[in-house]
Amino acid sequence: MTTEAHPSDALRAQLAGSVLSPSDTAYEDARRVHNGLIDRRPALVARCHGTADVQAAVRFARERGLAIAVRGGGHNVAGNAVCDGGLMIDLSAMRGVHVDPRARRARAQGGATWGDYNRETQLHGLASTGGVVSTTGVGGLTLGGGLGWLMGKHGMAVDSLRAVELVTAAGEVVRASADEHPDLFWAVRGGGGNFGVATWLEYEVYPVGPTVTGGLVAHPFAAARDVLRFYRDFTASLPDELTAFAGVLHAPDGSGTKLAGIIVCHAGSLEAGAAAVAPVKRFGSPVMDVIGPMPYTAVNMLFDAGFPRGALNYWKSNFLAALGDAAIDTMIERFAATPSPMSGLLLEHFHGSATRVGPTETAFPHRSVGYNFLAVGEWLDASATSANVAWAREAYAAMAPHFTSGRYVNYLNADEVTEGSAVSAAFGPNWKRLREVKRRYDPANVFHLNQNIEP
Repeated sequence: MTTEAHPSDALRAQLAGSVLSPSDTAYEDARRVHNGLIDRRPALVARCHGTADVQAAVRFARERGLAIAVRGGGHNVAGNAVCDGGLMIDLSAMRGVHVDPRARRARAQGGATWGDYNRETQLHGLASTGGVVSTTGVGGLTLGGGLGWLMGKHGMAVDSLRAVELVTAAGEVVRASADEHPDLFWAVRGGGGNFGVATWLEYEVYPVGPTVTGGLVAHPFAAARDVLRFYRDFTASLPDELTAFAGVLHAPDGSGTKLAGIIVCHAGSLEAGAAAVAPVKRFGSPVMDVIGPMPYTAVNMLFDAGFPRGALNYWKSNFLAALGDAAIDTMIERFAATPSPMSGLLLEHFHGSATRVGPTETAFPHRSVGYNFLAVGEWLDASATSANVAWAREAYAAMAPHFTSGRYVNYLNADEVTEGSAVSAAFGPNWKRLREVKRRYDPANVFHLNQNIEP
């Protein structure tokens, strides 16, 4: 028996799922995450089938001193889901979603995607705030806060979270809720994967859809200044039910045509939705208007084609308290210089219920009315990497004079997850308390391949 085979055999004997090593044919696909810029090679991949498998994998890694990476949806732009030389705990086979429509609760396994979750909850006309790309993992998005189309009405994803089952660094299975391990429950609502592997997440769900008013309106890039000024004025007085994002982006047909767009989702009645989005539909001379009644599940898939698996991604983001003319002009100027027909500069508006939670009530601290600015560098040709990374960094630097404090933890890139200032900015006033909870549940920093909180 070779030395390479022995550890994988030992782990295989403990799992209902499978274990992959570099010699296995399925290994190459298993180690790949959504962001094609990430190229790491774990020693082993544990494809878990349930909580018992996760517990066994965590204990195995600890006994052998292996670094642990946890893959849920595999979408995180920093590539936290995969490591070099360690153990990748792969939850992608754990995609169960159970809905109790009477109790208005939904339980999702740690490998479920928002597409899985919405498909099941929408059978009952129920939903909670989820991601804006349906292939994003439920667990990773939620643990980092979770912005989405329902946040004006129902808050961030963490605001609907009612309990989490975690495998801790000690290999114990615990349930964290308002009544059980409340300090841990506070920390996982925004503190990311620092405290354990989330094997089940339980949410409160609300009546939404199944048909809502949503969609995209796009204008010629030449009108971008007027469009973004209109968006600023429009978002100054939105009802809670309406969430509206905007940006300068490329046409989805791959032509490279630059556009200015506004994307909306209204979580209330179709009549109220039509009235709320009427100003957007009346404004200017759009080249495309697909805002109208559509399935809520379809709203959550509007961005899917723009973020294909394997595309190379480099993102930079920060919060804006206001959207001034100078910031708008900077966005337009920097977008005009993008080297890729897949990149964009986006604005995600925070208002309503998401901003009525105190910044220290959950570990997710960003509760002010305003915008999250996101520079999405995305391309397909690896030889263009340096130009595209440079563009995203330059766009971010040019916008920096307009930023307020705070970073959205889920958008930190691979350069930033190990940068103390970026991580502490993401956790803001909760940084000290998060370190105390980390010290209690993971004093050896076993779970450090994340937006890391050092104990």
